[in-house]
Amino acid sequence: MADITAALVRELREVTGVGMMDCKKALIETDGDVAAATDWLRKKGLSKAAKKSGRIASEGVVAVAAADISGAMIELNSETDFVSRNSDFQAFAKSLADYANNNNGDVDAILATKMASGDSVADTLTGLIAKIGENMSFRRAVSLSVSNGVVARYVHNAVATDIGRIGVLVALESTGDTGKLEELGRKIAMHVAATSPLALSVEDLDQDVVARERDVFTEQARASGKPDNIIEKMVEGRLRKFYQEVVLLQQSFVMNPDQTISQLIETASEDVGAPVALAAFARMGLGEGLEKKTEDFAAEVASVAGGA
Repeated sequence: MADITAALVRELREVTGVGMMDCKKALIETDGDVAAATDWLRKKGLSKAAKKSGRIASEGVVAVAAADISGAMIELNSETDFVSRNSDFQAFAKSLADYANNNNGDVDAILATKMASGDSVADTLTGLIAKIGENMSFRRAVSLSVSNGVVARYVHNAVATDIGRIGVLVALESTGDTGKLEELGRKIAMHVAATSPLALSVEDLDQDVVARERDVFTEQARASGKPDNIIEKMVEGRLRKFYQEVVLLQQSFVMNPDQTISQLIETASEDVGAPVALAAFARMGLGEGLEKKTEDFAAEVASVAGGA
């Protein structure tokens, strides 16, 4: 049996928002597997969390860059929010986004790129760390492109032009009016920033995620005592609702909830003057999946540990 530590209990609590004792029980039942324990709590009706993208911990910025049919986005991390407001730090982040747009979002290629100073991006980052006196990390990059159309961008909580805490790119394929495509793309990007969809379409969803949701919904339906044929219909209905919540094309548009994103694009095609296809999107939130400094749960942890 796995050792159910206080740290493990605290981790599950942060993910689910469920009380420490229930978290400990769930971990005991699942042999210390946090993901399985999360599902166990949901099946018991103790947690409604369907997903957890990660605990936002690090500071820094997300920077975007776009040029007509291509766009890129990067995350540059720092230890403190104070450094993220430093003009040299922000300028470097913007340069990284520009380089990402020319290197297909390949982090290694970006790090090897020579800057105007003659130094590589990697050496410049090292020098910036020494100058500012705080550790930094060029964590990730992504790029999108289309054959015809636009790659629109949006930055939420902007601290400077094209720099903020959440960045979004939306790639629209179309031969229509580029100005109107930009406007449409920006609206969809703002929607993505607000809703954080998991995939563009149902087919693009991680099948492990779908299987996990199906398992949870099945256990919930069985608790109703209904016959198997009814349970199957209940599960399929809940899956359809799940898709409407996490699949971009099926989501209700935040600016007009009576219209899905798919319907928005279809309607916009007439205004743009040509068919429009949402080819891809990318969303980057600062610090997603990184550990943060944990709060002091000493008294509560001691209570849980004492009940072991």
